Amino acid sequence: MAEELSEKQIASLKILLLERQAELRALDEDGASWRNTVELDQQSVGRLSRMDAMQQQEMAQAEARRRTSDLARIDQALKRHEEDEYGWCAECGEPIACKRLEIDPAAHLCINCAS
Repeated sequence: MAEELSEKQIASLKILLLERQAELRALDEDGASWRNTVELDQQSVGRLSRMDAMQQQEMAQAEARRRTSDLARIDQALKRHEEDEYGWCAECGEPIACKRLEIDPAAHLCINCAS
């Protein structure tokens, strides 16, 4: 069984969450242009260039979906923090190990319930 987190640990994990949230939002803004519709460019080599652009677009869209999912998990973790439920397993109510939260600060389940 994991020990309850200290206030200092909770505060440092909140900082990690906020930093990751800002990083993901910045990446989302930077990647917005890659998700736009692929236009046919007559100056390019042709079909292969368009296929390459379409592949890059698909990869950018997949990354955007992953970032959206990660941002939602972070928002939920920050909400749990505001409600003084952060660091407690949503399934069994036991404390989540600090090492687990250091790896994934948005984790909402202890290792036993996540398994």
